[in-house]
Amino acid sequence: MTQHLKRYLPILSWGRTYDRQKFNGDLVAAVIVTIMLIPQSLAYALLAGLPPEAGLYASIAPIILYTIFGTSRALAVGPVAVVSLMTAAALGNIAEQGTMGYAAAALLLAGLSGVMLLAMGLLRLGFIANFLSHPVIAGFILASGLIIAASQLKHILGIDAEGHNLLDLASSLIAHLPETNLVTAIIGALATAFLFWVRKGLKPALLRLGVSEGGANVISKAGPVLVVVLTTLAVWALGLADQGVKIVGAVPQSLPPLTLPDFSLDLVGQLLLPAFLISIIGFVESISVAQTLAAKKRERIDPDQELIGLGAANVAASVTGGFPVTGGFSRSVVNFDAGAETPAAGAYTAIGLAIAAVALTPLIYFLPKATLAATIIVAVLSLVDFSILKRSWQYSKADFAAVLATILLTLFVSVEAGVSAGVTLSILLHLYKSSRPHIAEVGLVPGTEHFRNILRHEVETDPRVVTLRVDESLYFANARFLEDSIQNRVAADPDIRHVILQCSAINEIDLSALESLEAINNRLDEMNVKLHLSEVKGPVMDRLQRSHFLDELTGRVFLTQFEAAQVARESCNDTQAR
Repeated sequence: MTQHLKRYLPILSWGRTYDRQKFNGDLVAAVIVTIMLIPQSLAYALLAGLPPEAGLYASIAPIILYTIFGTSRALAVGPVAVVSLMTAAALGNIAEQGTMGYAAAALLLAGLSGVMLLAMGLLRLGFIANFLSHPVIAGFILASGLIIAASQLKHILGIDAEGHNLLDLASSLIAHLPETNLVTAIIGALATAFLFWVRKGLKPALLRLGVSEGGANVISKAGPVLVVVLTTLAVWALGLADQGVKIVGAVPQSLPPLTLPDFSLDLVGQLLLPAFLISIIGFVESISVAQTLAAKKRERIDPDQELIGLGAANVAASVTGGFPVTGGFSRSVVNFDAGAETPAAGAYTAIGLAIAAVALTPLIYFLPKATLAATIIVAVLSLVDFSILKRSWQYSKADFAAVLATILLTLFVSVEAGVSAGVTLSILLHLYKSSRPHIAEVGLVPGTEHFRNILRHEVETDPRVVTLRVDESLYFANARFLEDSIQNRVAADPDIRHVILQCSAINEIDLSALESLEAINNRLDEMNVKLHLSEVKGPVMDRLQRSHFLDELTGRVFLTQFEAAQVARESCNDTQAR
């Protein structure tokens, strides 16, 4: 019973060894992440089309729930750029930003995503992340980063613009460009330039001034807070709000409220697909970050339990005035680098954010939206990596086509189209590649018992014996390809008397493939050619023994390829001698 509880409540494992040293590490990390998360939370709420306090609310209860159910000791859960953009894209077709209907739909979206993630976790579907290839994800993030950056230009310029793809955004921005507010544009440009410099230049400058490594880290991570403070003071002191500079305005001074999503069937039906896509993308991003950071400390991440942790976090967001959340890359790396020892660092961060929600919100009344937009632009452009196009082109034209299609659909159609294309193309690419497995004809390397591809090595072959190595598991999608390959090879050479399938790379044979093997066996028998198998793996052999195939096999099953080739050659020699 205790082990079962630990499986679903990882806090019971790491909590038993919690000590003062870990508390100190977690507390320092929490302070740094809290400083970083305050402007980020406000900014990502703005990106999602929600009031700024929603960003704070989405960063409190979800973090606490993840602390209890999550397995990563460094993952920082909360609003992230890509999920916030997907939230805005999903809700934009349902209600107008700023309305109660829009906020209610955001709660339902988080709730649906949470329920889906919980269900996948309980059903142990963590492997689902494997169906999204890294190149496709990289392409989607690249395109999303560009759209997010473009969507924030309206706040930088102080104009109105709308659109959920690059074409719509560009045309809307150009149309409203004459309405640019010069003061807002100056604030936005200076804030953006300063934040870019903070990311690269502040820490080296502090080190040159003699600041310690730890102090330089804290100050450089607090760069966005410094921008918030300076621009807020400037707007307040100079009365810039009266000159058209758009500000955050009044933010409720309270802890997250208890909310209940609207579960009307019509709204649920509209949000089911967006919720599923957000769940998949959020999980893939989160698990990638969690596993990368865990590997540095030789720790283990349980993907199924991560689904439960993220599901619980999203359910918490839906009942506390938030919107969909997941593990963020930049926050998690900062959390790790700052010395977080356990998920408790997240709980301390939540406490810090709760204090900010209660005590600090009046201080951001004059915070210009251009500053938050600059925060988003600098954060997302760090994720834009065009090198994926060059690398995929050089390595695999199929992967390049998938990446390019994902990028173009995301940029010029919609985020949902890009995500859907990414998921679909990942699966289709896998099916396409595995449906045309590499089948190598192999021969004996002289002086050894090893068999290698006849096109790549100098090997010994016998014209009467053909050995084919299939480098893929056999299943319904590639079974016919194997039939055709063997048929074409044998039909082209009347001297062939034995065909040996080297099965060293075959991990599974499904029922469709078994029927194809039976058809191959029968067809070869009609041609007076025997079919043999070699190096069949144990689990595959167990399944074959439960069928009639081995009883009907015209040849034999050999332990090694070398033995199979010897026996086949001797059989041919005996036949010739007679």
